[in-house]
Amino acid sequence: MNKALSLLSILFIGLILLSFKSSEWSVEIQSNADTLRKVYSRPPHLWPKPNVDQSVKFTELGTLLKSPIDTSDIETQPIILLGKLLFFDPRLSASKKISCATCHAPNLFWADAKEVSLGHDDLPNIRNAPALENVWFYKSFFWDGRAKTLAQQAEGPISAHNEMNQNLSSLASKISKIKGYKMYFKSAFGTAKVTNERIFKSLATFQQTIVSEPSAFDHFLNGDTLALTDQQLRGLHLFRTKARCMNCHYGPYFTDNEFHNLGLSEYGKANQDLGLYNVSRKNEDVGKFKTPGLRNAAQTGPWFHNGSVKTLDSLMILYNMGMPDVAPEGDQKLDKLFPKNDKLLRGIMLSVGERKAIIAFLEALSSPIKIQAPNQLPR
Repeated sequence: MNKALSLLSILFIGLILLSFKSSEWSVEIQSNADTLRKVYSRPPHLWPKPNVDQSVKFTELGTLLKSPIDTSDIETQPIILLGKLLFFDPRLSASKKISCATCHAPNLFWADAKEVSLGHDDLPNIRNAPALENVWFYKSFFWDGRAKTLAQQAEGPISAHNEMNQNLSSLASKISKIKGYKMYFKSAFGTAKVTNERIFKSLATFQQTIVSEPSAFDHFLNGDTLALTDQQLRGLHLFRTKARCMNCHYGPYFTDNEFHNLGLSEYGKANQDLGLYNVSRKNEDVGKFKTPGLRNAAQTGPWFHNGSVKTLDSLMILYNMGMPDVAPEGDQKLDKLFPKNDKLLRGIMLSVGERKAIIAFLEALSSPIKIQAPNQLPR
């Protein structure tokens, strides 16, 4: 009798596992933590098929990749160190009060926890400061992708009038007057000569060392099947299936490296932001912004390009309703720049418990920060 029951139990579980391949998950299966743990304890390529549109060429979620910067290389180490010193040095700004770390602080997960950053003379920026963690992975930089390399990205905030407001024509001579930097430039580049190119290269090299540490999710993927709680595990499953998150957030860093219009461009208002269109001048790019990665994203609010969303619950409610989608009225119907929401967006109708489970999973992508500010800057 016991053997028969055991065989029936094995058969029952087997039938459930087979049913996962069809992506038709019942409420009972979704809420069965033991079953979910068995399924997701398998290698990711054996996980249930994610709910993504046919046009999306996704890659499965995965563990951290290695940064292209080898921090153990003795020739690269001096460049990294110089870049780190410059990153935290407010003397790169006109006022000598604002450093790169002012808006990208390690204790705030390389962001600044503000809706928008305040720069020179307390001038507000127009966008939220994106976190720099894993920035090496991106194909372009800034919310609108206007910089194609990290060196170009480093140049932007330093010269922007509402950020660091530094005249680039005098930057190199300004830093060269700081005698303590001479040894660092010589160690990094062979001579003590200070140039803008060397400054930006050093900053770019250092930024590529700003990487996530392993999270609970990574530990789970690496074999610790108890690293995720039941709620986080349910959130992982919902993230991949019912909530449709993997249409834009996939791969090891939970980003498609693309741009999407989420309905937050504030069309027709004083704070209208056309996003990628300002760079590409293509009508179809109006209101599009870069998809951020989600590692440590739970720690870097407020969220979205304008910092308009203050809690993860509010963020989930917006996605639940399919994001704001305003239809054009009157003359707006003739406006080629009227923003159109991304076709991947749609209401997903998650319950309160399901939204909380996804938030719990996002928390499982959090990890500690190891890089700290230097104890002393060159004098």
